[in-house]
Amino acid sequence: MRDRKEQVSKASVWGCLAVLLLTTACKQPPPADTPAADEQTIRDLDAKWEKTAGARDLDGTLSFYSRNAVVLPGNAPIVIGKDAIRALWVSLLSPDISLSWQANKVDVSRSGDLAYVIGTYTLSAKDAQGKPATDRGKFLEVYKKQGDGSWKIAVDMYNSDLAVPPV
Repeated sequence: MRDRKEQVSKASVWGCLAVLLLTTACKQPPPADTPAADEQTIRDLDAKWEKTAGARDLDGTLSFYSRNAVVLPGNAPIVIGKDAIRALWVSLLSPDISLSWQANKVDVSRSGDLAYVIGTYTLSAKDAQGKPATDRGKFLEVYKKQGDGSWKIAVDMYNSDLAVPPV
């Protein structure tokens, strides 16, 4: 009887050890998504987007937007959806226009699924008389984490620091 109890006791100990080892082995490390990592990802994406636009790559520039993105351009109507955003960017990527921007602040939500970028832009073009003109302004971009873990721009808003000319 004692041998039987020892066998059951040893089997219980080994069983508990096996369960402990399995639960420890199956435990996954915490995800690498931290606010600091997400912030750096957004900064890198925004810099890559700026370079893509600078290279006048229309499809590449549009690839940074989510499927149902919205653009709120200064002194113009709201632009909704990729087709309308494409039409907007066709004019911005004209050979007569030079556009660059710089992210100044990036903030990621505590939930880790939204982030925003605040920055400044410079746009150089020729005015109606063909003279060089430069516009400087600010922007706000809202990034949303997609189902696959990538970040896409959901809302893009920009406006000039220059006063609106009198009508």
